[in-house]
Amino acid sequence: MRRGFTLIEMLVVLAVFAVVGLIASQLVSRTINNHAIMSERAARLVEVQRAMQILKRDVMQLTNRPIRDMLGDQIEPIRIGSDGLIEFSRMGWRNPLQQRRAELQRVAYIVEDGDLYRSYWSVLDRAQDSEPVVQKLLGDVEQVEFFALDAAGNEHTFWPLLGAFADDPNTRLVALIMRVEAAPFGIVERLWPVPSV
Repeated sequence: MRRGFTLIEMLVVLAVFAVVGLIASQLVSRTINNHAIMSERAARLVEVQRAMQILKRDVMQLTNRPIRDMLGDQIEPIRIGSDGLIEFSRMGWRNPLQQRRAELQRVAYIVEDGDLYRSYWSVLDRAQDSEPVVQKLLGDVEQVEFFALDAAGNEHTFWPLLGAFADDPNTRLVALIMRVEAAPFGIVERLWPVPSV
């Protein structure tokens, strides 16, 4: 006599396979979603690190060269304004095409519409028609602030210092601090020592 599977045994087996299939599909779906999220975060991390490298390169080349604005007024070698953003002169602007220009460069970092931009001018002392070249450095930022760190360890939201503080050796600029709030990492802070200026 040949015995086969009963209908109930077949239904139990099908139910077990359905549950195993559902669990497997959920695992595959979560794995794919996690991979997509990790890839997105990795791309964002690369973007943030690239921006920090460019900023670091500029700060490490900082030089004590004031400039003249469009009206001929002198602007300090490094300036941090009330908006928390920064402008300074830097060395090391390579000139592989041997163009008629200085190897010093004036750069500024500004935020517009939630994006961080690096601006630079092709001349140091600006004429009436001097326009900056603007490069998008980092998108989707909540807030960007720059601070000057003096020899006494105090952070300053404005630079240069004025009045009696300007001649105090303890208020000599020793480093720049940048704080940027960028999703999904939150607040990212960098401190770069500056050459003597």
